[in-house]
Amino acid sequence: MKMGTKEITTQAEDEEPEINYRGIKAMPFIIGNETFEKLGAIGTLSNLQVYLTTVFNMSRISATTLLNVFNGTTNIATLLGAYLCDTYFGRYKTLGFGSIASFLGLLVITLTAAIKNMHPPHCGPQDSHCIKATPWQLTFLLMGFGLMILGAGAIRPCNLAFGADQFNPNTESGKRGIDSFFNWYFFTLTFAQMVSVTLVVYVQTDVSWSIGLAIPTIFMLISCFLFFMGTKIYVIVKPEGSPLTSIVQVAVVAAKKRRLKLPEQPWVGLFDYVPAKSINSKLAYSDQFSFLDKAAIITSQDQIKPDGSPTNPWNLCSIQQIEEVKCVLRVIPIWAAAILYHVGEKQQYIVFQAMQSNRHIGHLNFEIPPATYSIFSMLTLTLWVPIYDRVMVPFLRRLTGKEGGITILQRIGIGIFLTIIESIVGALVEEKRRSLAISSPMRVHSNRGDISSMSALWLIPQLSLAGLAEAFCAIGQVEFFYKQFPENMRSIAGSFFFCGMAAASYLNGFLISIVHSTTEGSSTGNWLPEDLNKGRLDYFYYMVAGLCVLNFGYFLVCAKWYRYKGTGGGGGIVDVEMESKAVEKTV
Repeated sequence: MKMGTKEITTQAEDEEPEINYRGIKAMPFIIGNETFEKLGAIGTLSNLQVYLTTVFNMSRISATTLLNVFNGTTNIATLLGAYLCDTYFGRYKTLGFGSIASFLGLLVITLTAAIKNMHPPHCGPQDSHCIKATPWQLTFLLMGFGLMILGAGAIRPCNLAFGADQFNPNTESGKRGIDSFFNWYFFTLTFAQMVSVTLVVYVQTDVSWSIGLAIPTIFMLISCFLFFMGTKIYVIVKPEGSPLTSIVQVAVVAAKKRRLKLPEQPWVGLFDYVPAKSINSKLAYSDQFSFLDKAAIITSQDQIKPDGSPTNPWNLCSIQQIEEVKCVLRVIPIWAAAILYHVGEKQQYIVFQAMQSNRHIGHLNFEIPPATYSIFSMLTLTLWVPIYDRVMVPFLRRLTGKEGGITILQRIGIGIFLTIIESIVGALVEEKRRSLAISSPMRVHSNRGDISSMSALWLIPQLSLAGLAEAFCAIGQVEFFYKQFPENMRSIAGSFFFCGMAAASYLNGFLISIVHSTTEGSSTGNWLPEDLNKGRLDYFYYMVAGLCVLNFGYFLVCAKWYRYKGTGGGGGIVDVEMESKAVEKTV
């Protein structure tokens, strides 16, 4: 693989002096930027479902479909952001651009609420007909969504790696600083989520949408200021060029040499070369995807330079290059299983279920805002992670002899299995909510149906299961992609998690649209109407549970077949996990 020497410099210097890692000194700016960025983005995104249906008078199907497309496009944009970051701009410039774009997007969405002509007239609970948004009002709203997509696509694949760049990976204190940064990162993420779905959502729902959306916008402006204030002390890693070029080279050369015959002992007879400046760990030969091995067959036309590299990398690739491509290919089936995991874990109708449930606390007049119920999922994750890390892992380590207690794939598999239980519990709760709404509704009535007398607190079990599934599967996925991708593709690895969420958003939107259209004229009636009491959302949850069962079976097959990076051993879900020893030159 062609690798250039990594140039690290500060913003004020163009030459390569001795690197001055500021580590902890840079953290107030980076962690502050992260905290306010998440407060801004999550404070807006967590309640958009309610905003679109109550302020823009959209139907629930239209709002849910739009948000699925928006979330999907936002997450898929991280792949483009990672490519542009690694190839052209570097993390500092990419993060700076993303922060400004996110602020402008939030500002545009805030204006749609603050300016009367930017949204349709208010539609009261007793109004039988609601005026829809005009084309230009929707265009202005979508412009805000577009700017937020640009911002998230630039920020999400780069923020963790940029924070880690500030520590020296070759010293013990630097390594501890990196670990501390990751812990603080996830802490601030959870903190921002909890503030957003409580205080910010309450202001938006019960006080004023204009003020409630202006607060996240101000948070995002503060985030931009904090990021640029730390410019002079940042360690800024210049881009090295795209690692995707190497993948394309392997595919092209393997196609050129497809008719050649492999030697009987490929690990001996194929071209073996590792660049001296490569940050990637040396990988052992594996016999999976053996058709790619032909790219390393040396012919009479191939010439080798004195340093051992091929004269033309588009005619000859090394075993190391091919094994790095195999790492990526092996990850893809596991990544595909994560798509249906997200469909099962992120149940789209939770907010609407809460809207048609009793949200009062005891006999108080106070109602919990519908979007706030997602905090129970976050609390479960926050409480479980330290218990798992401090109690479960040491116990499992003594039981299994494995460093992590269980393998990464076993951890992901547990999370996927939990989505089955979550969907079944969700169906049972919805069946109870609906029956009570029909038999003994509360006296409160809205234009979207009667309010069930069932307490919305009954949604907590499925939300807690969602948080538990996320603690196993989502965190496991992040660790899996980070460790199983080649070291020079960690920005791409970071975007893979979000790409899975993107595919899940598109699939969720597709499923909802198909179910809505096919059941509308059926004998059972529309499963997903505007009034959930007239639908059968519980049937939809049972259908998702069935898909999750199939997904779990598919995952078990893929995990059995998988081989961890750096080992030619057997199935990944049963074998002891063997991690490669990376050259610690960068994060």
